[in-house]
Amino acid sequence: MHWSGVVAHYRSRLTVEGEPVTLLEGNTPLVPVPRVAEWACPGAELFIKYEGLNPTGSFKDRGMTAAMTQAKHDGAETVICASTGNTAASAAAYAARAGMKCIVLVPDGKIAMGKLAGSMAYGAQVVQIRGSFDDGLRMVRDVSERTPIALVNSVNPARLQGQKTAAFEIVDALGNAPDWLCLPVGNAGNISSYWLGFREALADGHAASAPRLLGGQAAGSAPLLANAAVDEPETLATAIRIGHPARWCQALWALRESAGQIWSVTDDEILATYHCLAAADGIFCEPSSAAGVAALRKSLQHGKIEVEGRRIVCVLTGHGLKDPDSALRDAKLPQAIEPTLDALMNVIE
Repeated sequence: MHWSGVVAHYRSRLTVEGEPVTLLEGNTPLVPVPRVAEWACPGAELFIKYEGLNPTGSFKDRGMTAAMTQAKHDGAETVICASTGNTAASAAAYAARAGMKCIVLVPDGKIAMGKLAGSMAYGAQVVQIRGSFDDGLRMVRDVSERTPIALVNSVNPARLQGQKTAAFEIVDALGNAPDWLCLPVGNAGNISSYWLGFREALADGHAASAPRLLGGQAAGSAPLLANAAVDEPETLATAIRIGHPARWCQALWALRESAGQIWSVTDDEILATYHCLAAADGIFCEPSSAAGVAALRKSLQHGKIEVEGRRIVCVLTGHGLKDPDSALRDAKLPQAIEPTLDALMNVIE
């Protein structure tokens, strides 16, 4: 079957108008990870929804194709967003695809190089602000209210329409929803959109049940768990370094309605999970992506989840090459040897 991107493929289930602006995003694999399961949730059948294989390397492409399609249909010539990195790269790529100008605001010094490089390569006007993502979001919201520039952050309802298609794909692949869906939580658009998708799949008969949701927030940036905004969030997981989630209310509703859980995980717990995913089952993600798996493991360690015989899906939101510095930070430097067989054999031995 020819894949046409999420807007065209799921057109009848989306409230999005216009000719699709697409890079053939979506249709990402659901990968079984038995070794990670032994480490994180023994007794469960664990799958990874690997969203890092979208065109710009993150799940943001699902929502961006929908937001850009609607913006172009509405006559916008310029789009704007605030971002910790992934949204910026995605917006820049899809704006280029649509022939539109793109302006992105990113926190100065708080963005992984792979994401900044993507934003610049796709031709966006990148503006670094001496503040947080939350400051940037406030600024771009003000701009969009005063000008015809279209806002493409997750407060844009079309973004959730595109992102909910990942839930449809999981149901299509498994034949039903999993028992648990685990994912990182930053601005809370993704957890909100997954729940929207699973509820719709249940309502229209595509699924017989809906999953319970389990979200992972970085310990230094966990406003949902604390039930209070975090004015100066801190974590090495830059994609979820957000103290005032735009979809706060929707995320709490999704957690409550699904009888779900929200956990905070330390940077050390995130990094341990990040390394396990790559070394145990060959799945290379950016550190923030590992927060959902880390939260699953922590919930089991605290006796708050039953996993025996359960089918669990963990969403990895971004590719590891988004943040190469994190991969190199703790790695051994490659060993240099003379170009001889003896030298190579000595290293191997």
